[in-house]
Amino acid sequence: MNVFKHFFLLAKGFLFPAVCALCGGSLIYAQEIKYGLCEKCKESLSPLERGSRCNLCGKPLISEKDLCLPCRNGNGKSTERLWVLFPYAGKFRVLLTEYKFRKNIPLADFFAEKALTVLLNEPALKNACIVPVPPRPGKIKESGWDQVDLLVRRIEKISEGKISVCRCLKRQKSKIQKRLDRNARIENLKGRICMNGTAPKTAVVIDDIITTGSTIEVCSGVLKEAGAEKVYGLCLFYD
Repeated sequence: MNVFKHFFLLAKGFLFPAVCALCGGSLIYAQEIKYGLCEKCKESLSPLERGSRCNLCGKPLISEKDLCLPCRNGNGKSTERLWVLFPYAGKFRVLLTEYKFRKNIPLADFFAEKALTVLLNEPALKNACIVPVPPRPGKIKESGWDQVDLLVRRIEKISEGKISVCRCLKRQKSKIQKRLDRNARIENLKGRICMNGTAPKTAVVIDDIITTGSTIEVCSGVLKEAGAEKVYGLCLFYD
């Protein structure tokens, strides 16, 4: 962090006292203000270890090895593999609520750095291009922002050119996904997510949370139909 930005954050914290998104304690240091988290809470937020996750969907393994039972029994998927960082429960649920619904913008830097750990260190993702899940029409007008696009913009900036972004998908009007089950979600999005540009050779579809996996699956299918050779997924949270 450069000197100017360091003092800017300190001045901002003095004039507009910031509090930790998790514990509510005061944020004193510039690094704490930058991430919206006190050092203690930030250190407690560790992503799942690689060996404890399903090699396909990225969710935790209980007694299985390599693949979870749903992935072993499921039909073929358009995504080669999916990485997820945190469970949508407990303090992690609070974290997403603060970011997504209360617009705690500094958390975008925290999430971006955690996502970069995957994007820059997984061999399969070398030279991959990020493709953000497109927002539903009217979302930005209603809420004033798109939390996924902000995350992607922070990844793009922090990576200093190492990660490229392709906003090549768009979404047409459809029902709100969270009110539907998995099959209904897939049907709801069929034909409503389409290309708005050229598909990259290797893509990483990014979203904030995965519940049934239907959104990423539909996005991946559209990308492959448009010429993408391999499509992966990366989500901050799994439900």
